[in-house]
Amino acid sequence: MKKTFAIAATLTALGSPVAAEGITISEGSSRKSVLASPDQFTGTVIVEPMFAANEHNGHNTGHVTFTPGARTAWHFHPRGQLLIVTDGAGWVQEEGGEKRTVRAGDVVWFAPGIRHWHGATDTSMMRHIALSYMEGGSNVAWSDQVTDQQFLD
Repeated sequence: MKKTFAIAATLTALGSPVAAEGITISEGSSRKSVLASPDQFTGTVIVEPMFAANEHNGHNTGHVTFTPGARTAWHFHPRGQLLIVTDGAGWVQEEGGEKRTVRAGDVVWFAPGIRHWHGATDTSMMRHIALSYMEGGSNVAWSDQVTDQQFLD
């Protein structure tokens, strides 16, 4: 009981305005989704920016929805990328490697500089949260489109 009182007294002494200044809330209703650029994606891809990189987190975060058959172009991230698959099923592929299936609940790490693509399967949508780490003001280097043959092979 004394420990509980001591913790409560300490928190009260700190004051809630000080504690609240370290929290940033990005309300869902305040974020606007956008269609992804056809220069960097094939098919319908919707991007919901979630949180921009800053001096503390070092990454951009977005929730991305791929309709069936939609995918990124080939690209790489100078400091890597983390994907958290939240819905559906998709494919990921590293250049020169096998295409791999990912499903809701899977987490994917692309190491820095690894050329890759990712997107939905040909028959299923896929959503993921993407964390792309910044280096020198950039988090991605885009390349050529993934062809239909590359996508389906």
